[in-house]
Formats: sequence, structure tokens, C-alpha cells
Amino acid sequence: MDALTTSLVTAFLLGLFSSAHCIAMCGSVIGALTLTLPAHIREQPRKMLPYVLNYNVGRILSYAIAGGIVGLLASPLAQINGLPFLRYLSALVMIGMGLYLAGWFPKFAHAEKMGAPIWRKLQPIGQKLLPVRSLKQAFLLGAVWGWLPCGLVYAGLAVAATTGDVWYSAAVMLAFGLGTLPAVMGAGMFAGMLASLARNQLFRKLAGVTIILMAILVVLWPQSDHQHHGDTASTPVIDSATEHPH
Repeated sequence: MDALTTSLVTAFLLGLFSSAHCIAMCGSVIGALTLTLPAHIREQPRKMLPYVLNYNVGRILSYAIAGGIVGLLASPLAQINGLPFLRYLSALVMIGMGLYLAGWFPKFAHAEKMGAPIWRKLQPIGQKLLPVRSLKQAFLLGAVWGWLPCGLVYAGLAVAATTGDVWYSAAVMLAFGLGTLPAVMGAGMFAGMLASLARNQLFRKLAGVTIILMAILVVLWPQSDHQHHGDTASTPVIDSATEHPH
């Protein structure tokens, strides 16, 4: 499995297995957003589904944009002294997130303060989009919501940074967002049932341990590096003896 495929799979599974955090945090957000919809939409899941979907499309698009930015900033750091520095860093962030989910490292929540300055500027924009009355508003509100400070998103961005490429990083965060989709979509449609699941300590510990194991695999799994067009190894060598026979 090459480095990009490993990053994509890791990011998707990170989003998928972190559903406890998604339901607890984003589930309450999307639950509040759906409450702003008119009653005749809220009471019919068939009508509410397009709004919930648009919230999430906007959110995942913001993740992909954030991934592209991180890829651009991280590209000079992709290799330091020949060591996959960012790969080890992403594993540490994932371990921290896993310990936090399991309830063994509550101080990891302080990491979410890193995005607070950006959120303070975007939050007023989101408030102006309330109450939601159209699918366009739902999409734009979701795009703002995607920048809400979240340790889980930062763990995904750490994985994205390991690619050292703008487009690859954006793709990794797209995969991460798709991994979170079942939990967050479900929270919008079945908030009460999923909220009780998110509070289950055994469920949270299993999710945390799974993410820690994934972090270990990120470090231990053998990977082949991306091949670049300028790589001399891929340049064909012409035998001068055969090219100019005497």
C-alpha cells in the first residue's frame, strides 16, 4: 500500500471510528440546526434529509479546503533529514485523540483552542445565516460549521499533512469527512438514540483504543513514497553504444 492510499484509508477510518466524538459534538450542532427549520420540514424525515445533507456537504468541503492549506504549509516539512517527521507527528496527535476519546487524557481538549481565533471571525457569519430557510443557506452554514474548533479534525489534518502535497492533503480530508458522515447524518435524523450511544463509556473506550491502534499502524505499516516526475530513477538511460553503432 503506497503512502497516499494509507493516508486516505487512515483518515476515513479515523472519521468513522471517532463517531463517539462526532455524535457528542457535531450531533448537538446539527440537532440545533435542524430545530431552526420550519415544523413542517422537521416533522418529515424525507423533507429534512436534503437540509441535513447540505449541512454536511458544506462541512466536508471546508475540511478539504483546510486539508489543502495544511498540505501547502507542510510540504517543506514532509521530509526532515530523510525521516518521515510528519508521519510520526500525526501518529502522536492520533494517540492523543484516542486517549481523549477513551477518557484517559482529558487535557487533549485544550488543543481545540488552536482554532478559536478563526472561529471567532466566522461565527458571526454563521449566525447571520440563521434561521435556515433554504438549501443554499444550509450549505453555507455547513461550510462555516466545518471550521468549528475540533480535536478530531486536527487529528485528520495531521494525517493530511503527511502527504506533503496540496491536492493529496485535500483528498485525505475529503476521505476523513466522508468517514464522519454516517455518524453526523445519523445524529441529524436520530439524535436521541445516537446521543445515548455517544455517552456509553465502553463505546468511547473502544473507539479510543481503535484510533490508538491505527496510529501505531501509521508508523509501522511499510509505505512506498510518492513518485515525482523529476525523479532520476524514472529517467530512461540510453546506451551510447547502441545509439551510435560503429
